[in-house]
Amino acid sequence: MQNTPLYLDRNENNYGPAPKCFDVLNNADLTKISWYTRAHQYGYKSILSKKISDLLDYPEDHVILGYGAEDLLKQTVQCYLSKNDKLMVPTYSWWYYKKMADEVGGQNVEYELDVGDNSFHYNIETLLELYNKEKPKMVFISSPNNPTGNSISDDDFNTLLSEIKDAVIVLDEAYSYDAFTSRTKDLLTLNPNLLIIRTFSKYYALAGLRIGYALLGENIKNLSSFTNRYLGYNRLNEEIAIAALDSEDYYKDVADKMDADRKMYYEELGSLPGFTVYKSDANFILVKISEEIKKPLKEFMDEQGLIIKFMNEDRLNSHLRITLGTQEENRKIADAIKEFATVKQF
Repeated sequence: MQNTPLYLDRNENNYGPAPKCFDVLNNADLTKISWYTRAHQYGYKSILSKKISDLLDYPEDHVILGYGAEDLLKQTVQCYLSKNDKLMVPTYSWWYYKKMADEVGGQNVEYELDVGDNSFHYNIETLLELYNKEKPKMVFISSPNNPTGNSISDDDFNTLLSEIKDAVIVLDEAYSYDAFTSRTKDLLTLNPNLLIIRTFSKYYALAGLRIGYALLGENIKNLSSFTNRYLGYNRLNEEIAIAALDSEDYYKDVADKMDADRKMYYEELGSLPGFTVYKSDANFILVKISEEIKKPLKEFMDEQGLIIKFMNEDRLNSHLRITLGTQEENRKIADAIKEFATVKQF
């Protein structure tokens, strides 16, 4: 049994942020703690929103910052959803998606994801049928989706943007690895009701700083007024986030290691009797296990201080969600599960 638990249950990035982020902290101008930002004197809200605007070649007044992606999702719902309005979310999704409508007196409408042999899929035809029937005020698309790990294809999302004209479409890309591409601007141009939400918590390993941002389509610019912080944002956090954005090589190396370890899990756990490893584009994998091994496997892993998430939801109740840690950590998890399967002979 290891003395210090290894936590791989909350989708944090155990590689940690890039060295440039620590350089900001080590060399911080602490006088900034005492003074509000004066970014507005230069015509923009913050140095971070300006940086994101420049990287995407997208107007800075269409970029908003928040206290992580969670904060921006909540504010979007509170801005656009009223009593009895409907919010469409995936059936297999983050539990909080299914609570947001309740907070404003709205109604939750769930659409199905298709489950294949080793992956989940968005079914655009059935989603659009439900949309036309229920006429929701908002539609959530998570890509990659938590906890299933699947993304929506470019063609499918383009179809949605072309067909859904009367609802706010929220694309939650909290787990995306390719944040700054020309595709982003094209999507926002294709449908002015689109909102794209991202975070520095996952890929950039800055979960504890709580930094998120959103990109607004032309028709939902009033969200900027709803979320605006007239005295600015956390000035040190902004600089740390910019340092992360300037560390592309570091994060590309981390992404490559995660790619390799996803393949390792597919091959090694996927070969065990009673285990199904689903394809994932995120920093975690979802694994279906035989119902009878759930309790003994949890006890076995907990005894070794290897903490992974055992799902306990209506339709995901015999599943593991394993955060991708470092390569050494992932090796420990895989070896422990294989040891359990061998010793217990399930």
